[in-house]
Amino acid sequence: MATAASAPLLSIVVSVYKEEGNISPFLTRMVPLLAALSPDFEIIFALDPCPDRTEEIILEHRNHDPRIKLLKFSRRFGQPMATLAGLQYASGQAVIVMDVDLQDPPELIPQMVAKWREGFDVVYAQRRNRDGETLIKKVVSAVGYKIINRIAEVEIPPNTGDFRLMSRRVVDEINKLKEVHGFLRGLVALVGFKQTSILFDRPARHSGAGNYNRFLGSLRIGLNGMICFSSTLLSISSMVGFALIGLSLLWALLVAVILLAGGCLPLGLSVLAFLITLFGGIQLVAIGILGEYLSRIYDEVKQRPKFIVDQKFGL
Repeated sequence: MATAASAPLLSIVVSVYKEEGNISPFLTRMVPLLAALSPDFEIIFALDPCPDRTEEIILEHRNHDPRIKLLKFSRRFGQPMATLAGLQYASGQAVIVMDVDLQDPPELIPQMVAKWREGFDVVYAQRRNRDGETLIKKVVSAVGYKIINRIAEVEIPPNTGDFRLMSRRVVDEINKLKEVHGFLRGLVALVGFKQTSILFDRPARHSGAGNYNRFLGSLRIGLNGMICFSSTLLSISSMVGFALIGLSLLWALLVAVILLAGGCLPLGLSVLAFLITLFGGIQLVAIGILGEYLSRIYDEVKQRPKFIVDQKFGL
């Protein structure tokens, strides 16, 4: 880690996988912009091994500018872990995490730096709209943020991604955390400090397609946020269980009263099948929720490394 006196002003952390069409356009816009702020900066690409020319193109640019650096992993660890690895190696006084596809506009960086110099430790980019996304994706995101902020221990700003500036002390605190599920938005909220937002309209992806399913990926990220930062789902499953026990006792009492009064109560096979299916489904959901928590506990106690570096260039 560089000392405060020798540390670059800004570190840019960019996780990449199969992004050969975006590297050059990204650097063409990014490097002059950063140089105008300060000639002392670094751009760290955190690369999951991939079959295209992403690594080769990055190294070609590095031959002309040593401020471009590369962190290559031994296998694919995924974007969250790649981002956390970049934070471990970043030495800037402030660190910016962003995507390479130019949906995170580099032109917002001067505004972020200005807010940081005003005294904010975290400056996150917040989308004004979600143009280009399907209705289902928009609904999932809107509902997901509402649920997370309703039950989570920390408040996670809606319509945000990982695109944000963090001060040195925020990055140092994040690097101390041991969680193996790298939900950066939640980790930044957990660390705290003074935070603010910058609103922007998110443009379309410059080249290629995203490397994860937008619908299932959003569900997975949202579930990770809910489970890693709240135990409310466990409480809800318990409350549902107690509620069903209460309903079953009331139903038994009602049946007993009707039979004692000489009434006739038809017991249809379809009703019985419905009740068995309903209660069985609720039990499986509760077991599934418990399993999600247990799987994360299992991952934590194994204490496996969050990432393994194969090669480093400039780091």
